[in-house]
Amino acid sequence: MTATLDTRVAPPPSARSRWIEDWEPENPAFWEATGKKVARRNLVFSVLSEHIGFSVWTMWASLVLFLGPKYGFTPADKFLLTTTPALIGCLMRLPYTFAVAKFGGRNWTVVSATLLLVPLVATLLVLEPGVSLNTLMLVGALAGVGGGNFASSMTNINAFYPDRLKGRALGLNAGGGNLGVAAVQLVALAVLATVGKAHPKTLVAIYIPLVVLAALMAWVAMDNLAHMQNDKRGMRDVMKDKHTWVMSLLYIGTFGSFIGFGFAFGQVLQVQFKSAFPTPLDAAYLTFIGPLVGSLIRPVGGWLADHVGGARVTLVNFVLMAGAASVVLAASQQHSLPLYLVGFISLFVFSGLGNGSTYKMIPAIFKATRPDFHEARRMSGALIGLAGAIGAFGGVLVNIAFRQSFLTTGKADGAYMAFIAFYAVCVVVTWAVYLRPGKRVPGV
Repeated sequence: MTATLDTRVAPPPSARSRWIEDWEPENPAFWEATGKKVARRNLVFSVLSEHIGFSVWTMWASLVLFLGPKYGFTPADKFLLTTTPALIGCLMRLPYTFAVAKFGGRNWTVVSATLLLVPLVATLLVLEPGVSLNTLMLVGALAGVGGGNFASSMTNINAFYPDRLKGRALGLNAGGGNLGVAAVQLVALAVLATVGKAHPKTLVAIYIPLVVLAALMAWVAMDNLAHMQNDKRGMRDVMKDKHTWVMSLLYIGTFGSFIGFGFAFGQVLQVQFKSAFPTPLDAAYLTFIGPLVGSLIRPVGGWLADHVGGARVTLVNFVLMAGAASVVLAASQQHSLPLYLVGFISLFVFSGLGNGSTYKMIPAIFKATRPDFHEARRMSGALIGLAGAIGAFGGVLVNIAFRQSFLTTGKADGAYMAFIAFYAVCVVVTWAVYLRPGKRVPGV
């Protein structure tokens, strides 16, 4: 009996319906003839929508820099304004994960992009001196829809690519989305430098046509995959697995740190080094650097994990994060701005590396612990969605830690000590579960 290569090539999707009935990315002939081009096109416009979603989600980290004395908000109030969208964003990730299979990747990308108009328009309507804190917190909560875009985008792109190319595709998708954090801060810097801190609505207005563009491009250029199905049983099953909660803890430490510091960095600079940053513009010159390097280095974490093992990279990375947080603590106590910037930007770098290495650990864990390939793949997909939602909650914890530390002592030192302790816990957990002699999980 001679094995034959399946050379069937499915027709391109209908331009009218944009529903693809036959999608076989693991078939080399199909992939080269049709799949590669279609998948790449969907990746490009998925990144565009996710990127703008991240910008809208984290926009309040920049908007609070505009809220001067006329608004009457304390630093603690401003941390509440950044904590609120962070919290709602992590809650939105689970329903967004399921929405792709229910409505179609293209359709949901259009809807999720269009929903970004709601917080933007609401902010334009209410953002004036004299507005109450509760009103702005409600509007900030609406911005949480941008945090859900990551989950639906990753779920959608995961379905388009063959297993051998998923790592690179998902790395590009995640990194391009994360860059939205730095992009909105760069736009805020341009607004502060041109029209000044009295015009925060300019920043909001700039993003309205970008959201419309993202929705239109998704409508015109993206596709739905008919074969996608929600695996609710997979989500239930993965919740019973101990690795789910271990990896969620580690992802709180990596992605939670990245997004939390992205929300908080500008405020902390202005509060701790007020003399060096007397105006929002002064702080804005620096705040985008951390999210930028953290986003760009994320794929490097995945690459290192491929070569030396995800658990090893993650363990060393948490050691480095604890060291960087110790540098920030020392700089805070010595009131040394250069040392503080080195430590804080290092935190962004290492959190970005950790984002890549922890995500790469997930499929390796189930490959090692589940002998059936399809079962391992099913569990990996479920955990990626769940860990993404739980990990985002770390951004809430970071902002709560800063707020409580400033309220209690007037300084952020308590928050830095909490971060160091948490990273130390992550080091111990990574070693004990995945690297301990006699208990090591092979291939992780």
